[in-house]
Amino acid sequence: MDGDSVGELAERYLGNILYALERAAMTLDGEDKPEDAAFYRGIARVLAESRGRAMREADPGAGPPRP
Repeated sequence: MDGDSVGELAERYLGNILYALERAAMTLDGEDKPEDAAFYRGIARVLAESRGRAMREADPGAGPPRP
């Protein structure tokens, strides 16, 4: 991990990050804070979509077709 960039670490742990963001959103939903929950789900969505784009660029034949 020494010398890893923020991007490399985020890519390596993306699944964990997405899970943590959803857990935070679920907790906020439980606290009756839907706008705050939506904020964290929005962050997760942007990260997941970015990863999907990177995967398609690396291997255009992989994954579902783009809309």
